[in-house]
Amino acid sequence: MLPKKTDRGDFALRQGKDWGYTTEFFRNAMVSAHHLEVNKGGYCSEHIHRHKYNLFYVISGRLKISIWRENDVEDVTILTAGQASAVSPGFYHKFEGLEKTECIEVYQVLLIESDIERRTQGGPRK
Repeated sequence: MLPKKTDRGDFALRQGKDWGYTTEFFRNAMVSAHHLEVNKGGYCSEHIHRHKYNLFYVISGRLKISIWRENDVEDVTILTAGQASAVSPGFYHKFEGLEKTECIEVYQVLLIESDIERRTQGGPRK
């Protein structure tokens, strides 16, 4: 059994979606992990993340991942148990359960190299 959400927001509750259920079971500043229960024929909206990677790992069932690449070309991948697929930031995508599917969805924030601003320069103490 997964823990209930606390006032601090440590864990999310199982949430109903039009396509099934999602339960967030891990979150920190960089990663969010969800257990998805996708109904046969259930699908999410076509959407885009500007700064997050999506990774789908199928536990059981079959999941169709559609990604719209450059020139709006649809790239389709069918995942079965034990398979994974990633979606990079900046691409519209959606998933669909081709049969009742359980999977893990991981969001990872895109780290931007120029994220650090230095006030001083490090080095050996003299």
